[in-house]
Amino acid sequence: MINEKLPKIWHGGDYNPEQWDSKEIWDEDVRMFKLAGIDVATLNVFSWALNQPDEETYNFEWLDDKINRLYENGIYTCLATSTAAHPAWMAKKYPDVLRVDFYGRKRKFGSRHNSCPNSPTYREYSERIADKLAERYKDHPAVLIWHVSNEYGGYCYCDQCQISFRNWLSDKYGTLEKLNKAWNTGFWGHTFYEWDEIVAPNILSEERENNESDFQGISLDYRRFQSDSLLDCYKLEYNAIRKHVPNTPITTNLMGTYPMLDYFKWAKEMDVVSWDNYPAIDTPFSYTAMTHDLMRGLKNGQPFMLMEQTPSQQNWQPYNSLKRPGVMRLWSYQAIGRGADTILYFQLRRSVGACEKYHGAVIEHVGHENTRVFKEVAQIGKEFNQLGDTLLDARVNAKVAIVFDWENRWAVELSSGPSVSLDYVNEVHKYYDALYKLNVQVDMIGVEEDLSQYDVVIAPVLYMVKEGYAAKVEQFVQNGGTFLTTFFSGIVNETDIVTLGGYPGELRNVLGIWAEEIDALHPDETNQIVMKDSRGNMNGSYSCNLLFDLIHTEGAEAVAEYGSDFYKGMPVVTVNKFGEGKAWYVASSPDQKFLVDFLQTVCEEAGVQPLLAVPEGVETTERVKDGQTYLFVLNHNAEEVAIDLKDRQYQELLSDQQVSGTVELEGKGVLILAKAQEI
Repeated sequence: MINEKLPKIWHGGDYNPEQWDSKEIWDEDVRMFKLAGIDVATLNVFSWALNQPDEETYNFEWLDDKINRLYENGIYTCLATSTAAHPAWMAKKYPDVLRVDFYGRKRKFGSRHNSCPNSPTYREYSERIADKLAERYKDHPAVLIWHVSNEYGGYCYCDQCQISFRNWLSDKYGTLEKLNKAWNTGFWGHTFYEWDEIVAPNILSEERENNESDFQGISLDYRRFQSDSLLDCYKLEYNAIRKHVPNTPITTNLMGTYPMLDYFKWAKEMDVVSWDNYPAIDTPFSYTAMTHDLMRGLKNGQPFMLMEQTPSQQNWQPYNSLKRPGVMRLWSYQAIGRGADTILYFQLRRSVGACEKYHGAVIEHVGHENTRVFKEVAQIGKEFNQLGDTLLDARVNAKVAIVFDWENRWAVELSSGPSVSLDYVNEVHKYYDALYKLNVQVDMIGVEEDLSQYDVVIAPVLYMVKEGYAAKVEQFVQNGGTFLTTFFSGIVNETDIVTLGGYPGELRNVLGIWAEEIDALHPDETNQIVMKDSRGNMNGSYSCNLLFDLIHTEGAEAVAEYGSDFYKGMPVVTVNKFGEGKAWYVASSPDQKFLVDFLQTVCEEAGVQPLLAVPEGVETTERVKDGQTYLFVLNHNAEEVAIDLKDRQYQELLSDQQVSGTVELEGKGVLILAKAQEI
């Protein structure tokens, strides 16, 4: 449980009362919050300029009033530190707080997330205000959780970052000799003889737009360094709070598959993971599900917070469609089914000016409760009160895991070749989507996760194999696990140096293959995956594209061959028996029909069963608490569907009725089924 003071699914969101100078508005907000079942408000996210009008003056009286006003009406506070945008006076007096962008241009005051993470000024003042806030509100009963800054992100390429980068490299490598070897600086005369010869890799030095780099090792380390630099800023504030507040949890809001930060590393420093969910109009439901699972996986399956979602529409995407009736409720339960213990919105009242005035809110510009969106929020609030603590801290028990690694992603994106169309996240999602369609529960895990708890582990495009990981995979398979990886895997080590002796490098032993060449064609050009039956006869065909590994078996069995081009007849899908388990290799990027059929076979052979047989467009997920399972059935279709519960009867939590047999589920409808005894 995130905080025992509020033992239910939290319901609320970002509230910016400082944008309104009206007691009547504040009183009306409280009245409407109570109508909507809002019990948590996130305060003080962007209020640094109000809190600190100059270097020495701090003004928290306004915040006292807002926290107290809400608490007196039964509404708790998620208290932010206000450091997501520095004040104008700070930028004017101390220009070191301003970032330098990828093109070498010094920023001016404006926008947000505009602070250099290695600015001594920014670090000093952000730590100081977090300290003062924590000292002031350490004993306030309204504060359920602390929220450091907001949506950390963005890189800086200023001189102070460059100096800090050199220090970071010195700590990592110790000597320039080791650094030169790790980066292969013999290439293009890049040998470094002094630390101050190293410069930040941007468009003025090693990089070009679209993640193109001449020296992947340098660029890869700079991404690690910037992620660490921003994490250090978070930790400064975290520790300043923790000095005064020993037990209240502390978090910051992440952004799903955001590319710039290594969230597995960040999660170690967070008491609870929180994240902001903003799907686009064309985002697949399975992609949102995957991201929820990824956020849950950051802390080994610990439930997470949904810190932000829009109650209606967004304002910053190309096409900002309304959420159709029922969709906000449906997507809220999708988050809960995959591990969320809070549903919070951005924003509670819609702004009247600047770029977020057309971003959806619980309270719209019309200012009353007689709106479609408000009524749906109020329904959700009522249901959360009804559910109480039933689902809190329930866990997801998956037997299939998909490996996701930010450093591997950076390395794939920075690679000069073999294809500009290779997208790591898309390839991961393809495998996830197939399992989603099969209603097989999945954990998204990092490379440090214990594999022994899973029956099947899938690592798409495992280009970078970190030290010890191949041995970890071998032990998993040796002990009876099923491991699956794909083309462009096992190529390099942690510093992006190729593992010699044949692809897939350190994975060659467990996979029982070696790849001689990698062909890259335009995504519109395809080959065929021609399946072989147990007697070696051709038996069915699928399409594949993008990359094509030309592989030779070294103990593995070829279960499918390429159907055309000069490598017709060469293996494209192999399986290797290794100890008590199996290791699969898929040498190209297959179509979705192949992945659904293939992964169904892999799961069946490993003894992994789907949660429930349901019609297309229906999602299932399951959480477990104290031996009781809660099965979520979510109908993403606009039309009603029939759900066959087979020989089970359930208690449906939202209707508080017993159900069995065939149940009709309305379009955008939700069932939460507590398993009961056999009929």
